[in-house]
Amino acid sequence: MSTSFSVLLVEDDQSQRELIQGILTQAGHQVVDVDSVESAILKLKTQNFDVIFSDWKLGTLTGLDLLNYVKRNEVQSGFAIATAYGTIAHAVEAINAGADDYLAKPFQKQELLLCIDKTANAGKLRSNNNTLKAALTEQQSLVDLVGNAPCMQKVYSRIERVSKTTATVLINGESGTGKELAARALHRLSDRNSNAFIAVNCGAIPESIAEAELFGSLKGAFTGANADKVGQLEAANGGTLFLDEIGELPLSIQAKLLRFLQESTITPVGGNQSIELDVRVIAATHRNLSEMVQQGTFREDLYYRLNIVPIEMPPLRERKEDIAKLLDFFLSKFASRYAVDKPSLDSDTLKRLMDYDWPGNVRELSNRLERFILLGDEQELLQGMSTTIQNGSVAGFVLTDAGLDWEDFEQSCLQQAIALSKGNKTAAAKLLHLNYKAFLYRLEKYGLS
Repeated sequence: MSTSFSVLLVEDDQSQRELIQGILTQAGHQVVDVDSVESAILKLKTQNFDVIFSDWKLGTLTGLDLLNYVKRNEVQSGFAIATAYGTIAHAVEAINAGADDYLAKPFQKQELLLCIDKTANAGKLRSNNNTLKAALTEQQSLVDLVGNAPCMQKVYSRIERVSKTTATVLINGESGTGKELAARALHRLSDRNSNAFIAVNCGAIPESIAEAELFGSLKGAFTGANADKVGQLEAANGGTLFLDEIGELPLSIQAKLLRFLQESTITPVGGNQSIELDVRVIAATHRNLSEMVQQGTFREDLYYRLNIVPIEMPPLRERKEDIAKLLDFFLSKFASRYAVDKPSLDSDTLKRLMDYDWPGNVRELSNRLERFILLGDEQELLQGMSTTIQNGSVAGFVLTDAGLDWEDFEQSCLQQAIALSKGNKTAAAKLLHLNYKAFLYRLEKYGLS
């Protein structure tokens, strides 16, 4: 391991503690080990650690008690917790309480080292982002952006860093990842937050009226122009204009948008006087604009003018550790909106929700939970989640009356994935659309590790 971290190991089983300490020390980490929550707290009062790795059950107390102490006292350490296999409720509880990661026992050496590395990086990103963290505690500062995953911490950090500037931002990401929420966060944290935030879906504007919609028009400029029209750019003067799905903007309008970005002036349709504006432009797309540039469907000069500060919104399948927090957030939000009691989910439902790959991302999760709050039907909440709809979909698979031996089938899939990836476990896990922990567990299950 190339990076060394200081680790506080909290484990009351001596043999387990010695085993874990040996693995971490051999990997180059500096380890301080204790056998109780009380001893851990004493250490934290005198020493800082990059990572706290704690077992769940610690005598009369638990790792959750230690985590609560860490959060109450704003200890700037990454926190990971080990839970017994099958106790998904403990893992959900820990993540909801602010843990950065969890490991289900028994775990492998490589899983442990990956957990330490990820947890340390999450703690460092958080400690370097105190201003944004304070804003996040109010929730409204970043609207509905929720999650502690390292990839989301990077998003928060970049938003905070550029929010006070006038730099143009291009937000990339799949549909449903929260691109507009990120744009609203940039506006809310900027000095423009008392002025307008105007969102325009470029794919929803007919090409025939796109120029007038964005730049405005004068009475009589074209058939049907019975009055002067203020364009969206002028309406956003002093504030922020969010151009969603910028890749759908017609080429003819792209040239005029580029001129505005370069000169900060517009000329309404039918007019000959330029209007100077102060508008920050944020654009977003789920398409690959660089490929569109090569295909000639998007202007290269506009692409580089928009892409001054890129922000990548990660898909939900790449930050599954955030699902528990998102579940709690949306259940609370919709229960409050519809004035009903916040429901609880049984452990099997939670596991299904946390294992699902969410092809529709956070938007799909939000929609499903809003429907669940309204109807209270867990079966409908889980409907259609038995298969993953992605590249390599198995949606067309039909189970016959003869059935199949599931374990033989699963083992065969694992072996084929390992063979196709030439032994690269990370690549093999991606082939099967499994997160790395789940993949390692299945290898261990069939003795393939």
